[in-house]
Amino acid sequence: MNRRTLLKSASTAALIPALLDAAANAQSLPATTVYELRIYVMNPGKLPLILNRFRTKEVAIFARCGMHKVAFFTPTDETTNAENAETLIYLLRHDSREAARDSWAKFAKDPEWIAVRAESEKDGAFVSKHESTFMKLTDFSPVI
Repeated sequence: MNRRTLLKSASTAALIPALLDAAANAQSLPATTVYELRIYVMNPGKLPLILNRFRTKEVAIFARCGMHKVAFFTPTDETTNAENAETLIYLLRHDSREAARDSWAKFAKDPEWIAVRAESEKDGAFVSKHESTFMKLTDFSPVI
């Protein structure tokens, strides 16, 4: 067996547990699962600050409150709308709309979140405007 064949075999073998785990998790999602798209337009200069807060604290608090992170984005096309230059977009997964409501209520009362927000925003609020949209996957969408 040459080195290339050995490396391909090893790489494929290493992926199998991860693929099986992903498939099992996808099949175990409740039929009531919803996704929440959140868009935050930032006050000037605050995008790097909120990204750091999410990176270091906020995502862990989300998890503790029952929210499942899917993805986080910043726009790449800043020329179409000046507002886009300082925008955070993210996607969360919840077991249901009720679970989302309960998770956000728990988050709002979380002592660590209250302290983190107070400290990080002592010089002004990060978000000037936000939107939230709940969505359900279509029957032809891959499970995420």
